[in-house]
Amino acid sequence: MTLDDLHRTDAAPGEIAAELRASPLAAMMKKAEALTLEGHGARVTYSRKVFIPLTKLCRDVCHYCTFATTPARAVDAYLSREEVLAIARAGAEAGCREALFTLGDRPEDRYAAARDALARLGHDSTLSYLVEMAELVLQETGLLPHLNPGLMDAADYALLRPHAASMGIMLESSADRLCARGGPHFGSPDKEPVRRLATIAEAGRAKVPFTTGLLIGIGETRDEQVDALVAIRDLHRQYGHIQEVIIQNFRAKPGTRMADHAEPALDDHLWTIAAARLILGPEMTIQAPPNLHDQVDLAPLIRAGVNDWGGVSPVTPDHVNPEAPWPHLETLAQATRAAGRTLSQRLAIGPRYALAAQDWAAPAVATLILRAIDGRGLPKPDDWAAGHGDVAPALIGGDVGQASVQALLRHAEAGGRLSERAIVTLFDAEGPDLAAIIAQADRLRQETIGDTLTYAVNRNINYTNICLYKCGFCAFSKGSTKAMRGPAYRLDYAEVGRRAAEAWDRGATEVCLQGGIHPDYDGNTYLAVLKAVRDAAPDIHIHAFSPLEVTHGAQTLGLPLEDYLAQLKAAGLSTLPGTAAEILDPEIRALICPDKVSADEWIEVMRVAHGIGLRSTATIMFGHVEGYRHWARHLLRIRALQEQTGGFTEFVPLPFVHMEAPIWRKGLARSGPSYREAVLMHAIARIVLHPLIPNIQVSWVKMGPEGAAAILNAGANDMGGTLMDESITRAAGGVNGQEFGPTQMRALAASVGRPARQRTTLYDPVSPRQTHITESL
Repeated sequence: MTLDDLHRTDAAPGEIAAELRASPLAAMMKKAEALTLEGHGARVTYSRKVFIPLTKLCRDVCHYCTFATTPARAVDAYLSREEVLAIARAGAEAGCREALFTLGDRPEDRYAAARDALARLGHDSTLSYLVEMAELVLQETGLLPHLNPGLMDAADYALLRPHAASMGIMLESSADRLCARGGPHFGSPDKEPVRRLATIAEAGRAKVPFTTGLLIGIGETRDEQVDALVAIRDLHRQYGHIQEVIIQNFRAKPGTRMADHAEPALDDHLWTIAAARLILGPEMTIQAPPNLHDQVDLAPLIRAGVNDWGGVSPVTPDHVNPEAPWPHLETLAQATRAAGRTLSQRLAIGPRYALAAQDWAAPAVATLILRAIDGRGLPKPDDWAAGHGDVAPALIGGDVGQASVQALLRHAEAGGRLSERAIVTLFDAEGPDLAAIIAQADRLRQETIGDTLTYAVNRNINYTNICLYKCGFCAFSKGSTKAMRGPAYRLDYAEVGRRAAEAWDRGATEVCLQGGIHPDYDGNTYLAVLKAVRDAAPDIHIHAFSPLEVTHGAQTLGLPLEDYLAQLKAAGLSTLPGTAAEILDPEIRALICPDKVSADEWIEVMRVAHGIGLRSTATIMFGHVEGYRHWARHLLRIRALQEQTGGFTEFVPLPFVHMEAPIWRKGLARSGPSYREAVLMHAIARIVLHPLIPNIQVSWVKMGPEGAAAILNAGANDMGGTLMDESITRAAGGVNGQEFGPTQMRALAASVGRPARQRTTLYDPVSPRQTHITESL
């Protein structure tokens, strides 16, 4: 067994401890740092929080603790509702996202004063009062509670879980002897290791994201530290619920029985952190409090395996270690940079658990979590939302570039294919890495397409919003009998033709035809729609029918895809829109559109269409329930098909517009991508799809003019269509106009200092007649 094997082994604690004893600290730290970078990259997280000491009374008498007090010394046994809310509101105003409730363990079992105070508050237990206060803070301020109430059983977790994002209890040590007479835990029944381990296990059964850890330097040996870490490892392997492990160093405090006890040296702390990383593996979050060391010692903690600083408060002190003030966030950021890492804010629930909030939090709490995060599981840094009409924010983030990102960009620029993991790494970029990705994408755009920006003059004709399908992201479709959001409609063929003719007369070169899957529609319906358009506007380009509509038409007529697509082409179909792709991954489609065409079916429709000479666009609709790995898989599937067929004319990222989407209103989705993610999607698409798909389009409908302008400097070269009638995004709550005319297109191009030209759907020059009409608009 070697250091490389420790996080995978089932070896006993003694064998692991022997391997660690035989290893120099430098070797342990080197391997631990490599594992940390493997699991977390260059990011070190922290939680901006308020500290709410609900009660400082406790039935335990730990001999190093100054947090716990007695009724004689306490002004009040418990904080009042007003005091709790005042702290929480101050935190919310200061940008905090977490309310850390800390309290003594069941003081009512020891003190009559606690029982009397609880009775006045209308409660019979501390945990009952905690439930009320956590619910109050959650509802009134939106801060996510993290609860540290001590020992708990299944009934306690059932009471608290609906009002908390996470909970925790420090194991501290698994050494029973520390509870014996003369030990630091003598007289503290709640510190018995078996009881604390039972509490941690019960949290796993209750599906609670859980924080635990060790307090080192209180008299335990290194072998006993290893024993505790292995116990935590085994519980996490069983339940998967340990979101972070704190390795906290003992601080001697005046007025306690251990005031003269020696504090652990920095190397002792580094050893235990490195041991924790080596035993618990790359994905575990290892935390060390940043206020218990000098600033110069923080970089070594990171190199030993730390990837999280825990809660840092701009409002309240560390009530457990009042002698150690929180470092200023800029000081913490500087110390993090000194170790070559970037500081990022997180929620009270860790990123991996936040992304899976439906599994790890009660429904109401999960909704708040999902609506707050981006695709990394970290809080969105701004309030920008696709389609919302928000001003495009400045791109902010870390200021330390990573060699791994630079290597990936060099590999791509040299023509190398990027793997799924590499693409995920790029989507995680911020700061200098983000800027480098944008610059490379823009350089590829200039080399491939040049500086001229393009746009099409077209009209959307959504011939019905009645649909058999119930896609969770779609606010456009209506049921066949009852309208949920606005009236249901079905245009007749004459009206479809009239709109097409009107579009041609206004200079449009294209009509884009899409609609819901009406229960009365079959394959002949789509042929009739084509005839209506072709009769009314013989020369207009018909860009129509998603793979879902094509599949529906073929199946209702009992025809193979190739035969039906050939019929559509003969009837006047010119190209296909690449919609209905959403995310080309079965895992995600099962959540957002389980009854729709599968990812394989979407690919097959496009493969067949390209094979008979029908070209198409390709899209991705992102920012709802999926992760970066799904984005990567989607891009790679699009690239693979383009390598085979060459049939895609452009790639169009479509940020999820959440406001009226059913899946968001039910609390089951994120609030669309962050602005950073939206910009990166266009830039990374340019890099991944180069040189196979030359055109990357930005949707002014989704991004707004300012956001679109920024993306035109981040790899995109096409501004999309003028649309004339845009209804799908507006049904989802989007506020951008229903038409963005040629004059506005030219102004958008001018805003980034570039020329613009009108194009056809296939990126050819526009006829003089249509150009004359549109240039007068």
